[in-house]
Amino acid sequence: MSSRDAYTRFCDKAPDLPLFMQPWYLDAVCQGGQWEVALVEKAGQVVAAWPYFLKKKWHWRYVAMPPLARMMGPYLLPEWRAPRKEMSIFGDLLEQFPVGRLAAFEQDFNYTAQNWLPLYWRGFRQTTRYSYFLEINDLDAVWKNLAPDYRNQKIPKAREQTTVTTEGTLTDFFAVQQLSYQRQGLGSPVPFALLARLDEALAARERRAIFFARDLRTGEAHSVAYLAWDERTAWLLMAGDDPAHRSSGAGILLTWEAIRYASESLRLPEFDFAGSMIYAIERVRRQFGAAQRPYFRVQKEWSAAWKVGKLLFR
Repeated sequence: MSSRDAYTRFCDKAPDLPLFMQPWYLDAVCQGGQWEVALVEKAGQVVAAWPYFLKKKWHWRYVAMPPLARMMGPYLLPEWRAPRKEMSIFGDLLEQFPVGRLAAFEQDFNYTAQNWLPLYWRGFRQTTRYSYFLEINDLDAVWKNLAPDYRNQKIPKAREQTTVTTEGTLTDFFAVQQLSYQRQGLGSPVPFALLARLDEALAARERRAIFFARDLRTGEAHSVAYLAWDERTAWLLMAGDDPAHRSSGAGILLTWEAIRYASESLRLPEFDFAGSMIYAIERVRRQFGAAQRPYFRVQKEWSAAWKVGKLLFR
């Protein structure tokens, strides 16, 4: 059995493996390189896995985060998540990495990977980052915990001007999302072809919904949101606003409707905003009453030339 086949079987029994680490998800987003996986077995059963995205630039090979994959890193079955057991497992996983042939390594770890000490011993460094999440079993409690101006002003105002629908295409979504980047003078971080490939994989498994807040008079989309989910968590994977309609508050309404959909229609216990460390975006997450959830960004460079290039072109 290949390591990928073994990993696919392992994923079927992993109770809290994030959506982004599923093999079919990695197949969709790992363009311009290939994903590999390190595995550890105990008593003939895989108990730990560490997928990684291997890329090449010029003569350098390096491990990076795939686009639209919010987290990777080592994943251990719950019964193996104790320091007494983890240390040797991490060592066995790291022995399988092509370290001697890598210029650099960078991954955002999944929430369960809270022990990075074995990597510290090997010269890696770590930065703590934050996402925000909501427990959504009690939707009334979530609503009451919204910032008062969201509940009493922005969402009601948006409802007077727009209607929320899932009628629209991926092309429609992408067009509005691009307006957000254009407003900031940025290009799209994800090509449409890659997004379409991921969308096809998610739609085939009924793991996504695309939301549009459309103008009641003209039908124009004020805001868009892309929701994806696994067995436990709904992830706000992408969103965007038409700068001409930002004052309508439709983006706030759309986020609330995505939360409501995840709770009432999907019956999921958690809603995750899938990051952002950008101040303006982070503040909106807080206004929804979301709680912080830390995760690790772990990095190392072996190539001195790579280090210099990263400093010059970041």
